[in-house]
Amino acid sequence: MSTISTIGVIGAGQMGAGIAHVSAAAGFETILWDFAPAALEKGMAGITSQLDKAVEKGKITAEQSKETRGRLRAGTAIADFKAADLVIEAVIENAEPKIALFRELDKIVRPGGILASNTSSISITKLAGSINRPELFVGMHFMNPVPVMQLVEIIRGLQTSDETYALACEVSKKMGKTTVLGVDTAGFVVNRILCPMVNEAIFLLQEGVKAEDIDNAMKLGTNVPMGPLTLADFVGLDTLLYILQILHRELGEDKYRPCPLLVKYVEAGWYGRKTKRGFYKY
Repeated sequence: MSTISTIGVIGAGQMGAGIAHVSAAAGFETILWDFAPAALEKGMAGITSQLDKAVEKGKITAEQSKETRGRLRAGTAIADFKAADLVIEAVIENAEPKIALFRELDKIVRPGGILASNTSSISITKLAGSINRPELFVGMHFMNPVPVMQLVEIIRGLQTSDETYALACEVSKKMGKTTVLGVDTAGFVVNRILCPMVNEAIFLLQEGVKAEDIDNAMKLGTNVPMGPLTLADFVGLDTLLYILQILHRELGEDKYRPCPLLVKYVEAGWYGRKTKRGFYKY
């Protein structure tokens, strides 16, 4: 079996930066890159801030923080991934940009290098079918926030080889994560269950139940750490809407129909924490 020593991450937003953080902390040489220089700068600064806070709280030593930073660097261009053993994509949740990106990576990444997507809803088989190394393609869906959440959903496309699947599991476990094998249908495991629940909470809000009461009911009644509307704001209402639309289209079930109130909030540009306004104000 091949070994993974260098990991590339494309997309320096919340998910991509989080993946790069745990990758470097786990001992992998890590390259983080984004199409937008400002996003890359923000992502790198965010990792530094998280490491500093972890040292202050005694979760890691100053030496561990220094070693992690030493294994992490900001890429300057997509060509920097030429020698990567594994490249994980964490860009916008839309099939077309992802496919275009993977076709470019297919030309750049060394022969035998694995390509992976952090997609939360798009068919891995479809993405793999767009490149010339489909057997070396796999889904690795990390949970948000990545440094805290323990789960990685591993998704095999029809073409994914046994070795590629095994390496994805091995890398995830080295990062301190627990893996589950999900089915390659829209939403996989977590979002297929979670998104309809959050959507139903939005229907209750639309019907007049207060957001605080909905969240408190779920926290105290089911022992979840975060209410569904708070979670939706954290994930991003635009992302939630897009996933629900995919689930509704791909699975054909009305239980995935996005609540009209969610659509209105997205139309208003109220995406949650990242825009300082969602179901709550921040």
